[in-house]
Amino acid sequence: MGNEPGDGELGATLRRIERAAGALATGSVARMDETLPWFRALPADQRSWVMLVAQAGVRSLVQWLRSGGGSTEGTQEVSDEVFAAAPQALARSITLQQTVALIKITIEVVEEQVPHLAAEGEEQQLRDAVLRFSREIAFAAARVYARAAESRGAWDARLQALLVDALLRGDSPDVLASRAAALGWTDAPPVAVAVGRSPGGDVSAVLHTVYRQARRIGAEVIGGVHGDRLVVVLGGAADPVAATGKLLSAFGEGPVVVGPAVPSLDEATESARAALAGFRAAPAWPTAPRPVPAGDLLPERALAGDAEARRRLRHDVYTVLVRAGGELLETLDAFFAAGGTLESAARALFVHPNTVRYRLRRIAEVTGFSPLAPRDAFALQVALTVGRLDPVVPMVPTQTLGPAVSKSSQTGDDHRRSL
Repeated sequence: MGNEPGDGELGATLRRIERAAGALATGSVARMDETLPWFRALPADQRSWVMLVAQAGVRSLVQWLRSGGGSTEGTQEVSDEVFAAAPQALARSITLQQTVALIKITIEVVEEQVPHLAAEGEEQQLRDAVLRFSREIAFAAARVYARAAESRGAWDARLQALLVDALLRGDSPDVLASRAAALGWTDAPPVAVAVGRSPGGDVSAVLHTVYRQARRIGAEVIGGVHGDRLVVVLGGAADPVAATGKLLSAFGEGPVVVGPAVPSLDEATESARAALAGFRAAPAWPTAPRPVPAGDLLPERALAGDAEARRRLRHDVYTVLVRAGGELLETLDAFFAAGGTLESAARALFVHPNTVRYRLRRIAEVTGFSPLAPRDAFALQVALTVGRLDPVVPMVPTQTLGPAVSKSSQTGDDHRRSL
């Protein structure tokens, strides 16, 4: 059979391949169905997309051979022709490794048909051409997946920035849930927000460092850079502060503050607010650990004007002391007035030093802050100041701590007065 004008080298073979294109594509898909269990599990629409790609691949082989079999232009035409036959959604459903497996099967089917497709004397030439084509089509697939990953990465980064912005603004849980779902967030409890300074540079590079380190510790993260701040939402880490400690190299210099752990992303606005307030107030505690829980910065946050910190100090410290009995509050005032000297406080109160010791231990038990620890003493002093500036409870002792506790306190005080 002679070559027709314009066919050039392998002209007769190319015409045979064109006539067999449909059968080759059908045979390739049948082979995929036989040998690849994951292919059989694909939805019908995705299987049909693979059929279209296989048909386009055979047509592209013909074009590629006609164009010279390996030129730069021919390689680009292969990429556009083959993978434009399926929507971009296929790249999200089928991995690059799976795509290479599909290409391998299609090439195997074509190679098996070489004796029937090649004109007399062109068998080896066609085999060599198919081998070169398989290499070029694999490279083309890699380029398509790289572009898809780059586009998806840019979109994901935008979604994450919007989600972090919604958290900082305190948007509704529905808004948070919809944006988190688009990112594939599984909402593994607990959830906490960490805030620190961004190291600067390209945002995608900053976030890539965060994600790489988060994968190492098995935590789920969403990150965003807002101005000079890096905000990271952590999920699934039993100890968010310890987990953040393993992400410190992703942050810039300066304090890193971790908000309280909450059950789900819906409630993470509370954690974000506390972390931001702590980050603003952290410079007032130069020796703070890194990272530091936002709760450890309550006195600095209160002095900086954080209403939630003032509320917690007033409710969890001052009010508790008022309700526990006037002796605890009186003892704390005397202890601070004496400059933290226990014996001087005892003389001012006309009690034995052991009584003062007992009351200070009770203060630590009911508030969580020990007057004997300098850092806790500072928090207690700020709590007393806030509580007296914003009183919300009467200065009348009540028995809210329970009869057993109150009785024990009374008995202990009476015993120590007799010493």
